[in-house]
Amino acid sequence: MSKLARVGFPRPRAAVRAGAGVGAVAAVGLLACTAAWFHAVQDAPGNAEARAHSTTDDRPAAVAAAADGRVARESRGSGLQGLPGISERTRAQIPAESLQVVLVTGRAKNSSYATVALYTRPTAADGWALAGSWPARNGARGWSTERRYGDLTSPVGVFSLSDAGGLLPKPPGTRMPYDRSRAFTASGHGVEGESLEGSFDYVVAIDFNRKRGVSPLDPTKPEGIRKGGNIWLHVDHDGPSQGCVGIAKEAMEKVLETLDPAAKPVIVMGPHGF
Repeated sequence: MSKLARVGFPRPRAAVRAGAGVGAVAAVGLLACTAAWFHAVQDAPGNAEARAHSTTDDRPAAVAAAADGRVARESRGSGLQGLPGISERTRAQIPAESLQVVLVTGRAKNSSYATVALYTRPTAADGWALAGSWPARNGARGWSTERRYGDLTSPVGVFSLSDAGGLLPKPPGTRMPYDRSRAFTASGHGVEGESLEGSFDYVVAIDFNRKRGVSPLDPTKPEGIRKGGNIWLHVDHDGPSQGCVGIAKEAMEKVLETLDPAAKPVIVMGPHGF
């Protein structure tokens, strides 16, 4: 376990009751979760990381700075359109069967500021319609196509979205598998000293180096802990993250109310033009 991990791991307020296995991991998981915010919570592989809910360096950091911050009003597109700010190569990576896209466009490769936009389309033959757009925050050191555990960057690419959860009950209409657990209690401070309280009220697991079909709290990392993991889309806490993407609470509610497993949702994320 790294020094930083020893020094600042915020502890979850309550342990999870769940049965043996995932329950225990979940509780300890949140521990790591919030801890990840300590710029340093880097390292703590093995069991520590597992219990640390794999916050391992990816416990998110949230959205919008004061100036950039307050949730931008949801803007509804009135027509079908394409997906702006991405290259044809990235566009080609979006599965043909996907009818919902969460597009995260970073300001620049080394910036922690971004925009999250939600797009949908009736069928694979149709164009994309904008359902909402909000200011966001990503990794403190921007973006990377070869991220490593603890490097404070968000992964670039196209990833599926298959599991959600949070401290609060799922919003009405939520169709994604949703794990409500007290293990999502966030405490402590983030990279810039901001409070993490409420950050995990709602989360959607981004399928980067994780096992699909399980709680976002699951610590499994199929490609090894060097890449880090537990990259989430979650509630903003007004600061950069260790790899996750943060947006306002109302935006998270909208995302959860909209995403439908039957529509094969994906998240497309990276700096502008990737």
